[in-house]
Amino acid sequence: MSRYKTPLRYPGGKQKLAPFIEEIIEENSLDGGDYAEPYAGGAGVAIELLLRGTVGHIHLNDSCDGVYAFWHSIIRNTEAFCRRVSGASLTIKEWQRQKEILSRPKEFDLLDVGFSMFYLNRCNRSGIISAGVIGGLNQSGRWKMDARFSRNNLITRIEAIGAKAESISIMNWDAERFLKKYLPLLPKKSLIYCDPPYFHKAERLYLNHYHAADHARLAKVILKLRQPWLVSYDTAREILDYYSEQRSFDYTLQYNAAKAYLGSEVFFFSGRLKLPARSSIESIDIALQNLSLRS
Repeated sequence: MSRYKTPLRYPGGKQKLAPFIEEIIEENSLDGGDYAEPYAGGAGVAIELLLRGTVGHIHLNDSCDGVYAFWHSIIRNTEAFCRRVSGASLTIKEWQRQKEILSRPKEFDLLDVGFSMFYLNRCNRSGIISAGVIGGLNQSGRWKMDARFSRNNLITRIEAIGAKAESISIMNWDAERFLKKYLPLLPKKSLIYCDPPYFHKAERLYLNHYHAADHARLAKVILKLRQPWLVSYDTAREILDYYSEQRSFDYTLQYNAAKAYLGSEVFFFSGRLKLPARSSIESIDIALQNLSLRS
């Protein structure tokens, strides 16, 4: 079985960081509490923490209709979704049909839209919705469109998440609204992890991407949060300026958009959030030690 618990593929997906987030939760005695992601996407960290029992309830939000429909469907309509996965036709004709559904989400029900999001995510290059199908329209590439569509494995992941439906809340709000209106309702024992769209090359990776002014406005909202929080970004001078008063460190993360490579990212932390002295993730562990030397 795959080491990852989320059924969605995301370039720069943060599921590899789950052990570090878990270490932060333990360091701050937030075990069994609530955990929120305003930019859920593949929700790799959230799902890992929930299934491991590290947190008691996760709050997922995504402004993308397709992403929201996917999570809503596997949580509220698990069996029907799994039947679609089992019976999916992996052909170019079906791929084109699913692409058409996702392009007009308001005209279809949530199950249709959620499945189209999932289908294209699994069949497209690097899981990017705007990218082409794996293997090309002629299916003449080395890998075919079924290369990342392991039905039994995916159904197992979906069923595991569906079994935790009562511990998952899903919203389809703008992230700023979620931060301002929804998060204040969470219990004190909560952690917020924000992983906004990248500052650079975002238009190539996301259906909903930000401009510089959006990132600046978001930073002002995050800096006013009362709950403990952490933010991850690609390294950009502008982002460093927005969060210049916060503790931060750079780390490396392997990306898989088109081809695997190491990229530099940065974490920012709220003032009262305690950081562990060490981490089981090598690049994070080195960063923590360097941060300790600077303080």
